[in-house]
Amino acid sequence: MNTNRDESHIAAVSPELSREVSCDLLATMFDCVGDGVFAVDVNWRIIAINSAALRTLGITRREAIGKPCHEVFRANICRDTCALRYTLDTGRPVVNLAIEIKDAHGRQVPVTISSSKLLDRKGKVIGGVETFRNLDQVKEYLREVEQTQPFADIVTGDDNIGHLFEILPTIARSESCILLSGETGTGKSLFARAIHNLSSRSDGPLVTVNCGAMPETLLESELFGYRAGAFTGATRDRSGRIAAAQGGTIFFDEIGDMPQSMQVKLLHFLQEHMYERLGDPRPISADVRVLAATNRDLTQLVAEGSFRRDLYYRVNVMSVEIPPLRDRPGDVPLLAQRFLERFSMSRGKHITGFAPHVMALLEHYD
Repeated sequence: MNTNRDESHIAAVSPELSREVSCDLLATMFDCVGDGVFAVDVNWRIIAINSAALRTLGITRREAIGKPCHEVFRANICRDTCALRYTLDTGRPVVNLAIEIKDAHGRQVPVTISSSKLLDRKGKVIGGVETFRNLDQVKEYLREVEQTQPFADIVTGDDNIGHLFEILPTIARSESCILLSGETGTGKSLFARAIHNLSSRSDGPLVTVNCGAMPETLLESELFGYRAGAFTGATRDRSGRIAAAQGGTIFFDEIGDMPQSMQVKLLHFLQEHMYERLGDPRPISADVRVLAATNRDLTQLVAEGSFRRDLYYRVNVMSVEIPPLRDRPGDVPLLAQRFLERFSMSRGKHITGFAPHVMALLEHYD
């Protein structure tokens, strides 16, 4: 479509119709933009705002038009370091500045903003335009991608990881416990999520319990829950992580760090698929699939007596060994590029790659 030719033809027939069509066209284009966009006059009052901005703010167009922009957006920079004011005062645009705005419910919304001057046909400044990208929506989009594509976050060209990809759908369909082994940072939690997403329980929750991050007393109450009055400070009933995972998967991360007293209780749960809340003797049935991960040698811990042999056999029905990155150096540039793309998207920036000497440093780091 030749827009200039069409508008010239319309203008020749009717200047009024030309202005009407142009305004409608601009309004349609304005509302088709995925990012929030608004314009202000020289008195900082909003003269136009698109649908994406209204959705992020949770308000109507009537509630925005004519209002001072600081009353509508309530950003953390509105009073002292306003991006639009800086642009109008200096003539310089602001690009992808990370700030927070408040929606109609008072919630803080992280965004990146860009601003520029609004000029009339004679080049006179008549206001400003600001665009913003809702980073919460970007993150939600990334989470949806992860859930619909089981291996979306596992970037590799390595044959050993490729072999794991081939067998994971088969073992994921089983209800047996799977033990994921590998050093810290090899991606055990990513593989746990992939197994959950490939299983028949993918519509249910995936709940993670970090066995090494909580003290023993807290770990028990977090896992099983408690009744009001079970201990000092327990003022109300609370469900635990097992209850939260009902119908889905519970993932015990760093299970080798679990205290021995908790190992006994976990073993009972794995054997009976039953548990008791603290302060409540009534058994509760649990319908959950169990995954576990460790960065330690469990066979050595069993030999030393710090990990129960019977629990080891319960959690190690199937095992998946994830090789460290130093054994697959070809994955370094692939991972680096994936992280770069993700951070660029979430922060509204466009960065294409790494300097050669930077990539060389990454590839040769042991």
